Amino acid sequence: MSTIAPAFTARSLLLLVAATIPVVAVSTLGSVFTFQGLASWYPTLKKPFFTPPNAVFPIVWTFLYALMALSSWRILRATGEGKTKALAIYGLQLIVNLAWSFAFFALRSPWAGVAVIVPLIGLIYLTIRAFRPLDVAASNALLPYLAWVGFASLLNTTIAVIN
Repeated sequence: MSTIAPAFTARSLLLLVAATIPVVAVSTLGSVFTFQGLASWYPTLKKPFFTPPNAVFPIVWTFLYALMALSSWRILRATGEGKTKALAIYGLQLIVNLAWSFAFFALRSPWAGVAVIVPLIGLIYLTIRAFRPLDVAASNALLPYLAWVGFASLLNTTIAVIN
């Protein structure tokens, strides 16, 4: 098991900024892609009965992105073998997360969304596994993200099938 550096040092606060920047970038770019299809295309799709109201999505994603930043901040402060690999997997899943918004909303393709969300689930799982030996709390903080993307994959796949 690794150790985690104290949270309120100058170095740690710089690492918090470093952990937050990629998450904010992905969230912002994802929102740009989402808005491209949200206003005109998404409302025209048939949706399953279990589709949450549109207002739920930004609330949930804000919470999940905050957990991602917190989780990666803890890993940045951790010491232990596997840290570089864990952060590389984490970075890759962030890129694939962004790719989903592009595939589904910018390309207006539910099937492209399915093609991206399936590997995203795998990458989130691998990130959780890679984080666990370094910091259990950081690993556990990503479990709601995995659960939500699992639900989103069901929603995405159902939308693809019925449209």
